[in-house]
Amino acid sequence: MFRATDLLGKCSKPSRVGSLLSKIRHQARDTRAVQAYEPNVDRYHINGEHAKVDWGELGNKESSLSLCKSFALSPSPQRQTMLPASDCFKRIHTKASPQSAMNDCELSNDHSDVVEEYANLKWDELGFCLIPVDYMYVMKCSKEKNFSHGILTRFGRLEMNPSSGILNYGQGVFEGLKAYRTEDGRILLFRPEQNALRMQMGADRLRMPSPTIEQFVDAVKHTVVANKQWVPPPGKGSLYIRPLLMGSGPVLGATPAPDYTFLAFASPVGNYHKGYLNLVVEEKFYRAFPGGTGGVKAIVNYSTVFKPVAEAKAKGFSDVLFLDVKTAKYIEEVSTSNIFFLKGNVISTPATDGTILPGITRKSVIEIAQILGYQVEERAVAVEELFDSEEVFCTGTAMVVNPVNSITYQGKRIEYKTGPETVAQKLYEMLLGIQTGRIEDKMGWTVELN
Repeated sequence: MFRATDLLGKCSKPSRVGSLLSKIRHQARDTRAVQAYEPNVDRYHINGEHAKVDWGELGNKESSLSLCKSFALSPSPQRQTMLPASDCFKRIHTKASPQSAMNDCELSNDHSDVVEEYANLKWDELGFCLIPVDYMYVMKCSKEKNFSHGILTRFGRLEMNPSSGILNYGQGVFEGLKAYRTEDGRILLFRPEQNALRMQMGADRLRMPSPTIEQFVDAVKHTVVANKQWVPPPGKGSLYIRPLLMGSGPVLGATPAPDYTFLAFASPVGNYHKGYLNLVVEEKFYRAFPGGTGGVKAIVNYSTVFKPVAEAKAKGFSDVLFLDVKTAKYIEEVSTSNIFFLKGNVISTPATDGTILPGITRKSVIEIAQILGYQVEERAVAVEELFDSEEVFCTGTAMVVNPVNSITYQGKRIEYKTGPETVAQKLYEMLLGIQTGRIEDKMGWTVELN
């Protein structure tokens, strides 16, 4: 969906009007995206293509049009044609007022510092917290119907009925994946189709329609391209993308919602954990139970771990390691990651039998370990095996591969091998190398964005 500022950017490429005005509208973050059939939206024909224009953003329709007077611009009743996101979203850093910026655009032909490749952030200080970027992708559908086309809109608040399915019954699933910038300037996604498949599994469990694999991947691509200035420089972090599917329609009884919203937003991030992990085995609380939602990425799975994790951190631990609810004798997973144990040439990890999330990083590490010659066993791992493991490490999208320094169980602290010569480090370097383009991707896992 075009705005007036996008129209000016299309009409006045020689003066980069679109780029300057993009910053102006970035400073007014409460401006909402143009929706179909709004009263202040006109259709105009621009260089053989059609766009809807929201004149409310610039205030004066006639003065705005004067900037484009030397270009072919005429009203058109024809249907709009969407232009690629990469044509629509450029921005620069300027403190100029809207009017002075527009005047400067008419007079200046100096473009040497018009477009910046990166957002103005201290990239060396990135942690794992939300940094709002420019755009998010939104797509909606009704119950018993399929998702169709979505739109890019400004990142911001959502309007939602207080009786929506997500607010009342937690009917929602989410995903997490990353975009990396390579040394030669490319942007890579890592196995996004696997996230799409996992979202479909979760949607089926919670009785929700879900985007197709193609729709999911397309939404992620659009989100990254629209926010490409927020993809950190090589080696400084990644752009974390959060696709979210939820029951957004109103419902009072305990039934599936009538309407659904899929969206994808993003944030530049650094490391999820700083340094090695020191875990404690949780013996009072449990993460999942057989027949529940532990095997899908349901929203309701995560708030239940806040209390035990907070208590563990208050005692100096990094995170908690959960046991099975039936016997409390078998290891399941950490609050937000899968776990692996090394003894000799054998790497063991709890099997994903319905209570453990089938992590995409977990799946990738298993495949890499097998290629490197390790025997990988997916099975029930008894808690006693903590005492004779040589290495322990966790895997997940946020942390990639993170070594475990120690695990405390019933007051006993067991320490494990860490450092540059470990198997965990070898797997980390191999996986991250593929994700960032430093190692050739012979697996076909990465998706390059144009």
